[in-house]
Amino acid sequence: MYTDKEAENRIITIPNLLSAFRLVLIPVFLWTYCIREEYLVTAGLLLLSGLTDLADGFIARRFHMVSNLGKMLDPVADKLTQAAMLICLVTRFPMIVFPLALLAVKEASVGITNLLVIRKSGRVTGAAWHGKVTTALLYLMIVVHLIWFHIPAAVSNGMIAVCFGVMLFSWATYIWYNIKSLTGKGTGPKKH
Repeated sequence: MYTDKEAENRIITIPNLLSAFRLVLIPVFLWTYCIREEYLVTAGLLLLSGLTDLADGFIARRFHMVSNLGKMLDPVADKLTQAAMLICLVTRFPMIVFPLALLAVKEASVGITNLLVIRKSGRVTGAAWHGKVTTALLYLMIVVHLIWFHIPAAVSNGMIAVCFGVMLFSWATYIWYNIKSLTGKGTGPKKH
């Protein structure tokens, strides 16, 4: 049996392998969407990626396989998958450039402040509730745009606007918590 410290420092775990598999799927998404133009196949691959994401979280918690690498690898796989899919979709839906740009700014700034918090406290925190809501809405928007070939512009733009607003809220909340942690006035995001 592992001690808590040994468990946190494990590298080869089933959840980490599932996160690595999701990273391997990213070039496949790009190929099936942009080169092959097989949008339903791309949606199926995204579903497979989502199922492995759910499985890795369940397995990590249920079987005590939560690791520091997993806390970093899982969100990296999420964000790179989201970015790849948004890049694909912006070729057909130009308004998606707004959540794509915000995703890049959000992840860079939150990533940098997270690293500063880790350096200061030695703690790696997982995703907060608003990050999970943002991820769910972003994937919903992506899937709808993948499978609804002739989505009306008003529906498309409305979904994009809602995602953008939720992403903006999540970004501001993560930055606020990280600043509080860095200044010694907080303990990090609340998870639910």
